[in-house]
Amino acid sequence: MYRTRSLYTTAGFQVHQNIHWEMLTDDQSEAIVATTLELLERTGVEIQSEAAQKVFADAGCYVDGSRVRIPSAKSEWALRAAPSRVTLCDRNGKRAMMLEMGQAHYGPGYTPHTYFDQDSCEERPFTLDDVVTYGKLCQMLPNIDFAMSGGYPTDVAAEVAELEEFKALAGATTKPIVQNVKNVKQGKAVIDMAAAVKGGADKLKIDPFVALHVIANEPMLLAADALDVVMAAAAAGIPLLLANELVSGDTAPAESAGVMIVALANSIAALALSQFVAEGAPFITGGFLTNNDTVNGMHPYGSPEVSMLGAGFANVLRYLKIPSLGFAGATDSKCSDAQLGLESAMSTLTAGLAGNNLIHGAGIVESGVASNPALLVLVDEIACETRRIIRGVEMDEDRLARGVIQGVQPAGNYLATKPTRYYFRSEQFWPTLINRKRLDDWVAEGSRTLGQRTQEKTEQLLASYSLPTLDEGVAGAIDEIIESAK
Repeated sequence: MYRTRSLYTTAGFQVHQNIHWEMLTDDQSEAIVATTLELLERTGVEIQSEAAQKVFADAGCYVDGSRVRIPSAKSEWALRAAPSRVTLCDRNGKRAMMLEMGQAHYGPGYTPHTYFDQDSCEERPFTLDDVVTYGKLCQMLPNIDFAMSGGYPTDVAAEVAELEEFKALAGATTKPIVQNVKNVKQGKAVIDMAAAVKGGADKLKIDPFVALHVIANEPMLLAADALDVVMAAAAAGIPLLLANELVSGDTAPAESAGVMIVALANSIAALALSQFVAEGAPFITGGFLTNNDTVNGMHPYGSPEVSMLGAGFANVLRYLKIPSLGFAGATDSKCSDAQLGLESAMSTLTAGLAGNNLIHGAGIVESGVASNPALLVLVDEIACETRRIIRGVEMDEDRLARGVIQGVQPAGNYLATKPTRYYFRSEQFWPTLINRKRLDDWVAEGSRTLGQRTQEKTEQLLASYSLPTLDEGVAGAIDEIIESAK
């Protein structure tokens, strides 16, 4: 291509490879980390597992009943020992998600017990078939990178609900799976089922396609069930996600920095435990941090505080070089309206710009009460837009276009040039749901709203879905594991 400048590389030429929003400076992050380390050493955390208490004691921490004080040197060692990057593979062993350096990956949520039907605007109990629906959509949507259940199936026994979720997802998608578990029995069963899919525990450890997810919903307290899963995952070498679910002014201080400090204390305590069990155990943390809406008596899912606290916590975790878990793509809206679009778009963009590595929550409506798969489809489009913004302005000799501009001359037209034809697709975002047509054309096509178009696309994706199911032998082995867990 025609060049207009030196062929030699420019010395010291700095670029932004991509765009990230820095909510906190390194000094602010350091202050939060230092405060957290002091609290872990001085105040300590409640550790409600006797097995975990013994691990902490053997590692040189101060254990007094259930109160565990972690010396700063031990916390700092654990932070250095934990990997700065975690890779999740797909079911076939292809490395699919690199949780590193602010790389953002999107997926659905898992908590709602209710399914929202966008066509009828009615709700019904969430079922195992709905988990399959989410698995299929995750498989078909190019900007949804991992699978979660989308909700909690109410039509199966509670003691094995999460195991049934995993079986449904493993049969519906080849993408990585993040599986929430309630206790260590479920955690070990999921590991065994994943090993059956991969053909052995060693193969699963090398190419993990599942990460176990547990929650911490109390300030500076880790429940026995969650702690036991942390230890089991570390021993097996399987990625573990510790998700804080805290509310400012309720289960965390009203001060935003205080919310992050309490969450970080939970995270570092769990991380330290994982590294004491197995140095280098893959660990991811973050979660869902929200505010307390006392006027409406609820905890918002689409408030600016959710995005702000999540972005700040992501900054702290990136400062510590710990892979991060964020929350986005949810809404407090009850139906497909402007509020749904506004809140899901704001959170999806913010979480991506903040550099959260693994972002869950897409598809959750009505402040966590219900699940709407059409919202997952919309978030796929929003995630695509977000990634275009994050990619930013790519610069090289060709993209500077000096030769093209020189060739076209003032008042010329660039449409017919070869570079235009070459870059036309990659330099622009091309929507599949957003409508850019003129009013007459839009009316001629039925005046369909964004919500209607999203629902139609959802139905089309499910109708065109095709994926080989699990091998019968593998499915049988999984059924045996579920049966033994009852």
